[in-house]
Parts: sequence; structure tokens; C-alpha cells
Amino acid sequence: MSPTSSPRANNAPLGTGLLLVLAFLAATGPFTTDLYLPSFPEIARELGASASGVQLTLTAFLIGMAAGQLAFGPLSDRYGRFRPLLLGSGAFVLASVVCAIAPNLEVLIAARFVQGLCAAAGPVIARAVASDLTSGAAAARTFSLLMTIGGVAPVLAPVLGGILTGVWGWRGVLWTLAGIAALMFACAAAVVRETLPVGKRSQGPAFAGLGRVLRQGRFAGYVLLFASSFGVLMGYISASPFVYQSLMGLSPEVYGLMFGLNAAGMVGAGFIAARLARRVPARRMVVWAVAVLTGAAAAMLILVLTGVPPLLLVIPLFCAVCSLGFIMGNTTALALAEAAGATGSGSAVLGGAQFLMGAAVSPLTGLAGENSALPLALVMLGSALLAGAAVALTRGRHPA
Repeated sequence: MSPTSSPRANNAPLGTGLLLVLAFLAATGPFTTDLYLPSFPEIARELGASASGVQLTLTAFLIGMAAGQLAFGPLSDRYGRFRPLLLGSGAFVLASVVCAIAPNLEVLIAARFVQGLCAAAGPVIARAVASDLTSGAAAARTFSLLMTIGGVAPVLAPVLGGILTGVWGWRGVLWTLAGIAALMFACAAAVVRETLPVGKRSQGPAFAGLGRVLRQGRFAGYVLLFASSFGVLMGYISASPFVYQSLMGLSPEVYGLMFGLNAAGMVGAGFIAARLARRVPARRMVVWAVAVLTGAAAAMLILVLTGVPPLLLVIPLFCAVCSLGFIMGNTTALALAEAAGATGSGSAVLGGAQFLMGAAVSPLTGLAGENSALPLALVMLGSALLAGAAVALTRGRHPA
């Protein structure tokens, strides 16, 4: 298939090679955030920063990812998928090198912002390519599988990050990330091909598609659902190094294993969701999963307020993270079904809202310092309640 070929959306599954590469690209965020999470305490010590200061490196990356997706998505609707993907992926490699050699916290924060800006091309265009090639139940299966395969990243990344932190230090972790970015660029260049023919590309202003999809009410509701669910995940991710290591007293290596266990649960849930997609409507799975998410978040808050031993918090955390495996992929399919004709812009809004929410909640989880899980519990419950409101806003429709 040539770089300019243009298969039409259908109900057939994607080829294995393309599915794996798209999942790899979609996992840019987890790789770039989770790999260096075990290094947070070491970065804070070496650069003389507070917990909230180190978390700003995560916030800067998330803001960059949000802005980058809002740029690359519409550009891929206007100029095709392939060239913007290569441009962003190549710049991602260079920004990752700058992160690894950053001399102080300020430079690291700025470099992480640019890194996120460039890395955004991978996930936003991967979703658009998948939407170009699939529809209906096949799209729900595909996005659930993308999340399931891509879920290997949060399983492996913190474990690998914990090991690398102990062997090479935090800079070695960031050099490893630069190598992963280079591999992503190579895979994109070798496997991904153009899926949006010239005749179907948007005309006129490059960013007009953003306004068009935002005017669709159900799409906006699914975006809110996706972003608020991601708020739960990012609250957990940003607080987990301190909750598991400082509050529970676990080593970086054990923290990586615990984090990986939760991620494995989310991967397993995504695999089950993909299998169920042939028989259970995507929206129905989402409704039940949001109910589980809200219950787990409420249980987390109750346990924190009653002062139970911190290790008991692993139970509601596991349940909450697993429920996201049923929510994220299915909600992506539901949202992009509403953005037909402008899937790049729809993917951009979806991803932009996702990472803006992540950037908003990440600093909040560290407000009470390294030895309290109360901010995390409040962030999780607030985000879960917002997800429940979004479910109500989209009630009665089953577009995917």
C-alpha cells in the first residue's frame, strides 16, 4: 500500500502490524509520563525542588500534549495524516534529547512542554487513522484493542523506570525515553501510510473543523466523559510515586510493580471490552464502568478520612484504574462516531481536553505534601462525578 493510498472505513479489523504501530503511537503519553515517575523523588533531591515543583514537569508535558493535539489534529484533516505524523514524531525525538541534558528544573519544565507539543502528533493521528479505517462495532473493538495493547506501556514503563532510576539515575531514564521516541519515529515512517485521500481533506481554514465538531452536543458530552475519566487516571499517576513510596513506604522497584499491576488490570479490562464489543453496545459498557469508577473513588475518600492503614488504599485504586479500561476505548469510539467527516479535529478535541484535564488535576494531588492521599481521593471523586454527569448528558443515544 503506497503512502497515498486511501482505504475506506469498514467493519474489518486492522492488520496486526498497523494495529501494533498505532497502539505504540497512542501510548506516547503513558511512555513519556510513566517511565520517569519513579524518578520524581531523585529529581527533587538533585535539582533542589519540592514535590509540587517536580510535578510541574508533568503538568508542562500535559499542557504541551493538549496544545499539540489541537494543532496536529486539524492539520491532519487539511494536509493528510502521514506528513504531520512524521514532522511531529521527528521533533519529539529532538525535544526528548533536550530533556535528558536539562541542567536545571526550569529548563526541564520548558523542554517537557516542547516534548509534549511534538509528541502529540502520535496519539492524535493514530486515533484519526484508526477512525479512517473502521466504523461501528469494529471501531469500538479497535479503540479498545489500541488501549489494551498500548496499556503495555504503563505496565512496563514504571517497572523499567524504577530499575533505570536505581542503575542510571533520572537522566538515564530520560535518555531511554529519547530512544523510545526514535523507535516511534522509525515505526511510523515504515508502517503507517496515508489514509485520508485528497478528495476527503478539509478545505478552507485549517482549524475550522474544531468549531464544527464542538457544535455537536453529543460529541461534546463524550469529550467531557473522556476527559473526566482521564482526570481520575492522571490524578492517580501524578500522586502515585508519593502515595506508594512516601505514604506506604515502598521502594521504587516495588512501587513500579504495584503501578504495573494496576496498569495490567486496566489492560485486562480493555481486552474484555474489546471482546464484548460484538455483543454489548459501547455505551452500555461505559455506563456500568462509570458507576464502578464512582463507587471506587467514594470508597477511596472514605478510607482516607477514616485513617485506615495506607496499604488498604490499593484496593479502591485498583478498582478505579480497572474501570477505565472499559471507559476510555469505548468513549473514543462513541466520540469519533459523532465527528464523522472531521475525525482529525475530533481526535484533537478529545486529546486536547484529555490532557488539559490531566494538567489541571496533576498539581492538585500534591497540595498536601508527600504524606497525604486526601487530595488524590478528592480529585478522583470529583472527576468521577463529572464523568457521571457526562453520561447523563449523552443519554439515549448509541452511535457506536
